[in-house]
Amino acid sequence: MPPEITVLATLRALVEVAGLMLLIRGLMWSFGPKARTNFIYGLVTVGSMPFIRFARAITPRAVADRYVPAIAFVLLFLLWLMLALGVGTLCARPGVQCV
Repeated sequence: MPPEITVLATLRALVEVAGLMLLIRGLMWSFGPKARTNFIYGLVTVGSMPFIRFARAITPRAVADRYVPAIAFVLLFLLWLMLALGVGTLCARPGVQCV
């Protein structure tokens, strides 16, 4: 397998982990304030905070802070789709064997 496919597949897996962290954070947030003091909630918050900060940096000030994690998730999903398309395009080349 060419190294480009390996790099894109690895990046795609990292984006999947970040997306799952955002999903878990949102699920735990919905359980109420007591769940927000949980160790796991703190762990997934630390893991997903760079993506939330990036989403806050690119959104206008008019967007409320409560929507920023959802925007971060949508951005991660779009990145995941682009990486999947990239892997698919590279695997579709003649003579390339992808497993």
